[in-house]
Order: sequence, then structure tokens, then C-alpha cells
Amino acid sequence: IKREEVNQIEKKALKKAGIYTGGYILFLVAIVYPKNSFLRNPATGSLLNSPLLNAIIPLLLILFLIGGITYGRGVGKIKNMSDIPKYMTLGIKDMSSYIVLVFMIGQFIAYFNWSKLGFVLAVEGADLLKNLNLRGIPLFVMFILLSAFINLFIGSGSAKWALLAPIFIPMFYMLGYNPALTQMLYRIGDSTTNVISPLFPYMPIVLGLAQEYEEDSGVGTVISLMLPYTIAMLIMWIIMAIIWIYLGIPLGPGAPIDL
Repeated sequence: IKREEVNQIEKKALKKAGIYTGGYILFLVAIVYPKNSFLRNPATGSLLNSPLLNAIIPLLLILFLIGGITYGRGVGKIKNMSDIPKYMTLGIKDMSSYIVLVFMIGQFIAYFNWSKLGFVLAVEGADLLKNLNLRGIPLFVMFILLSAFINLFIGSGSAKWALLAPIFIPMFYMLGYNPALTQMLYRIGDSTTNVISPLFPYMPIVLGLAQEYEEDSGVGTVISLMLPYTIAMLIMWIIMAIIWIYLGIPLGPGAPIDL
């Protein structure tokens, strides 16, 4: 492997960029440190829910701009302000196909959410399962499968739980089962189909990574590749849940399976 040495000009530019970047960080620390800093939460003085965290993106942008521009000027690559957008464009050149892909997926997700189709499927599926009057292991398995199916259409875990919990927690409770069991079964189904859901928030990232190795990769490529793993995990976790329930092992401290 050929190793490139850093010349004296680059070392000097790196040192200067490090000094400027460090100075910026110290400047932020000095502003944030006082208890009455305008970057802290005005009510509690904490850094949680503070202007600092709300402005973290532009603050990080300035941090990288300071380091990048200082180094670029030091090595002679950046001679005037017009050179900065040019090098920023070159920096994201390899991400252009990913940005276009994210835009298209974002439009699809937005229209799907606008149609409320996922919520309709969740409510109708829950009503159907409730009307089957199942109990015990068959009910648990059907609930897991329902959660896994709905997960293909609703990416937000909290949104799915908000739809299913008011129906299934009382239903399981009346059958004598702990609400913790309901959530455990929900999480099994909710987690196994994430990677094959087109609405999964991180699907664009998975696609971008796949396209680094295979340019023709698409949503179908990822789904077909991950489907065997999804099925295997779903089957294994269902078996583990059945064994756990059959043995009557508590779900946690003070959380037995049966009430």
C-alpha cells in the first residue's frame, strides 16, 4: 500500500485549522458555561431543550467551515470565496444519486401518510383480530403477525403503538394478561420487518450503502436480500416468545405474564 506523506505546507495548514477550530470550540464553551447563558434553557438553566441544541446544525456547519476553509487557504486550494461552493459541490458529488433517491422516497412517504392508508389498515386489522375471539398462543402469534404487517406501512413505532395499544391492552387485560406482555409481543412484530419496509425512515441510508457496492441496487434489491433474514428472525422470536410464555417466566421485576 502506497503511503502518502504530509508535506510541510499541509502540516502547517492542519495546525492552523486545528487552532482555529479549537478556538471556535473554546468560544462556544465560554458562552455556554455561565448559568445564565442565552444558549441555555431560560427556565431551568439546563442544556436540555436549550437554544444550543436547537441550533446544533448551524453550529456544526460553522465548525466544519472554519476547519475546511482554513485548511484550504493554507494549502492554496481556496484562493477566493467563489472557490468554497465549488469544493462543497465536489464534496457531495458521490451523494448526488442518494439525494435524488431520498427526495423521491420522501415524496412517496408524504403522499402515503396523507392518504392515511396505514392507519386504516392498522385499525381494520385490529378490529378483525379482536372479532376472531382468539386467546392464548394463537392470539399472541396473530398479534405479532399483525404488528409486523402494519410495520410495513407505518414507519413510526409510537404511531403504531398509539393505534394498537387502546385496542389490545384492554383486550389482553380482560383475558388476564399483563400489559407488559402486550408490548413485548408488539415489539417482536414491530422490529422484524423494519428492513423490508419501503417506509422505514432509514431505508434511504440502506439503499445508499447498497449502491456503494452495486450501482443498480434499488428498493426491490434490498427487500429481496433482507426478506429471508426477516422471516428467520420473525419465526425464531415467535418460538422464543412461545417458550417464554409456556414456562411462565416473568417479563421483568414485578411483571408476571398473567395478572
